[in-house]
Amino acid sequence: MMSQINRYLLRNLVLATLVVTGALSAAIWLTQSLRLVELVVEGGAGFGAFAHLAILSFPTFLPVVLPFGVLTAVLFTYNRLTQDSELVVMRAAGLGPMALARPVLILAGLATLLCFVLSVYLGPAAQRSLVAMRQSVRSDMSAALLREGTFNELSDGLTIYVRDRLADGTLQDILIHDSRTEGETTTIAAASGTLTDAEGVPRVLVHDGVQSKFITATGRTEWLEFERYAVDLQSLRRELPPRWVEPRERPLADLWTPNATDPTDRRFAGRLRAELHNRLASPFLVLSFAIIALAALLPGEFSRRGHGRRITIAAVGALVLQAAVLGIVSLIGKVPVLAGLLYLFVLAPVPLGLWYLRRETVVQRPTIGKV
Repeated sequence: MMSQINRYLLRNLVLATLVVTGALSAAIWLTQSLRLVELVVEGGAGFGAFAHLAILSFPTFLPVVLPFGVLTAVLFTYNRLTQDSELVVMRAAGLGPMALARPVLILAGLATLLCFVLSVYLGPAAQRSLVAMRQSVRSDMSAALLREGTFNELSDGLTIYVRDRLADGTLQDILIHDSRTEGETTTIAAASGTLTDAEGVPRVLVHDGVQSKFITATGRTEWLEFERYAVDLQSLRRELPPRWVEPRERPLADLWTPNATDPTDRRFAGRLRAELHNRLASPFLVLSFAIIALAALLPGEFSRRGHGRRITIAAVGALVLQAAVLGIVSLIGKVPVLAGLLYLFVLAPVPLGLWYLRRETVVQRPTIGKV
């Protein structure tokens, strides 16, 4: 019977965790996607780039959302079981708080391991890929040529108009006005063309057109009819300056042993140290939040009207703990000795909550509160 009850509770807990975590993740993802849309539109990238960026953003915020998903799932599930008198029956059958807490501990343990994987491996790798794609979109502005029906001023002295773009990528009715070369103004009109990126150099290959070149020094205009002509767009690819790799992008090994020869690493050693301890400590918030929820609902009287006050106290306690952890992490960069205090705050609810649960007699019959 015990195994059946564990499976029943665990199934409800997992389902509630998935629903709550999914809803919270969707809300955060919507806010993130607005920034990504702005970036993609400015860079002229397509929907594929936006989808890739959106997927990469999930592992970066999921470790923050998952602890609150577990907390909400435990509070909701056990409060509902209390209102339906199911926990009363389980307690009457001889199940104490520790026995009823076992499915939550299993769920919290698995979620903690998942948070470790996300925080230590998947999150930094996704952040590195996300930043690399952002840099690529910002540096390669040649994709703006795909905006048909408008005059695209891609740089000083270069304007390109494309009437239409076919499904296979062919550009129709192209007009290029190029005055980037001092003393020369070139205008190209072509029936069709394609946008290519051969060997990292963006260019437009135009077909069946005419080129007029006005030379200021002589005042003459030269005409040229062509079947195929290439327009170099290398100037559109902006070379971004080298940047310092942010702590959240770095693997755990780089945070543990920063580059001693890099002056920027030495300057921001505190930020690297804070990120290291945050990654190692924050996954335990899942377990602490779960224990806080159990300590709020399992001991004490049962009431079919629910435990709104206890739920509020548990939620506020979790928020205070999260705020304290964030505050300590921000101070670790300046005061390294606070690293021990961080782990103390994160792990303290676990032994205290388990001790509080063990105070209840395992085989004690439940005390029925007001109905």
